[in-house]
Amino acid sequence: MDETATRPRAKAGTGMLYLRGETWWIKYHQHGRAYYETTGTKDERQARTILHNRLVKAESGAPVLPQLHRVTYDDAAKALREHYKVTGTRNLEEAEYRLAHLDRYFRARRLASIGTKDSEQYALKRQEQGASNGSINRELAVLGRMLKLAYEHDRLARMPVLRKLEESAPRQGFFEADAFAAVRRRLSDDLQVAVTVSYVYGWRMQSEVLALEQRQLNLDAGTLTLDPGQTKNGEGRVVFLTPDLKLLLAEQLGRVKALERQLERIIPSLFPHLSGRFTGQPRGDFRRAWATACENAGVQGMLRHDLRRTAVRNMEQAAVPRSVAMKLTGHKTENVYRRYAIVSPADLKAAALKLAGDNPGDNRVLPVETRLASV
Repeated sequence: MDETATRPRAKAGTGMLYLRGETWWIKYHQHGRAYYETTGTKDERQARTILHNRLVKAESGAPVLPQLHRVTYDDAAKALREHYKVTGTRNLEEAEYRLAHLDRYFRARRLASIGTKDSEQYALKRQEQGASNGSINRELAVLGRMLKLAYEHDRLARMPVLRKLEESAPRQGFFEADAFAAVRRRLSDDLQVAVTVSYVYGWRMQSEVLALEQRQLNLDAGTLTLDPGQTKNGEGRVVFLTPDLKLLLAEQLGRVKALERQLERIIPSLFPHLSGRFTGQPRGDFRRAWATACENAGVQGMLRHDLRRTAVRNMEQAAVPRSVAMKLTGHKTENVYRRYAIVSPADLKAAALKLAGDNPGDNRVLPVETRLASV
C-alpha cells in the first residue's frame, strides 16, 4: 500500500500537504511541473508555512530550490565557505580549521537529519579525541552558522537547537620577565625576534607575526604594520617599535637580505626558514622548538599564546590606556580584552605592600589606618 495513502491529506491553496510516516511533505506546481519535497517537520503549522512560502515564490516565478531532503551537509558547508569568502566576516584559515573537524564527522549527511542529538554525539566524539569544551563550542558555533545560513536560503525547514558545553575558566598562563628571557635565549636568533614581537604587542604568533612580510617593516619610520584582512578582526594595525625591538628587527632584516643574496632571489617573508629544505619559505610553525625551549627553561606547558596574555598584563601594569592597548593587541571588545588582563600572585603581593605603605614614592597607596584617620 502507498505510504502516503495511510495518512490524511490537507490542501493549502494550490498546493498540498501530506504525511509520510510522521513527517509532513508538500506538493506544488510551477511552470506546469509538480514538485514534491519534505518539510523536515512533524508540525503541521510549520509545514503549512513552508508550503505557503513555496507557493508565493512559485507565483512570482522565482526559481525552485533543491528539494530539502536532497540538501547535504557538504552543500551547506560549501555555501558557508563561499559566504565567508565573499563577506570577509571570518578569518578563512581559522574557519577551515573548525570546518575540518565538522567535515570528518558530518560529511555526506542529509542536512535536515542533523539535530540536537547529533551535535551532542559530535561533542562526545571530540571530547574523546581530547578537544577542550571551548574548542568544541567554537566548532558548534560554525555548524550553527552553517545551519542558519541554509535556513535563510530556504534549504532547511527548521533550526535545530545546538547546546553549548560548559567551559572551564580562561587559561591564566603568562610569563614573568625572567621566565620569558630564559625561554627566548634558547630559541634561534630569528625566533627570538618573533617571540619578542608577540611579547611586546600581544600579536598572534601564527597568523600575524610569522605571516609578516618585509614590506610591513619600516625601520625609517620605526613602524610595523598588519594589513586589513590579515588580522582576526579584519582590521589593519600599526605599532611604533620600541628601541630594543627596532634593533632586533633590523638584525632580522639583515639575515633575510643575506639569504636573498645567497639564493639570488627576492624573499617577501620577514620570517622565512633560514636553512634546511624549506629555506626561503615562510615559517609555518615552530611548536617543537618552542616546547623544547620551555622544557629546558623549566617552564614546561607554556603556550605561545601566553605571550599575548603577558602583553596585555604588561600594558595594564604600565598604565597604558585600555583603548590604546586594545589597538596594539587587536582586541575588538573590552570583554575579551579583560579576560587577558591576568593578575598574578606577585601583583597581589605588590598591592599589599602598597597598602601597607612599604612602597615609597609619590604614587603609593596610603596605609588603611592613615586613610581612615584623614576622613
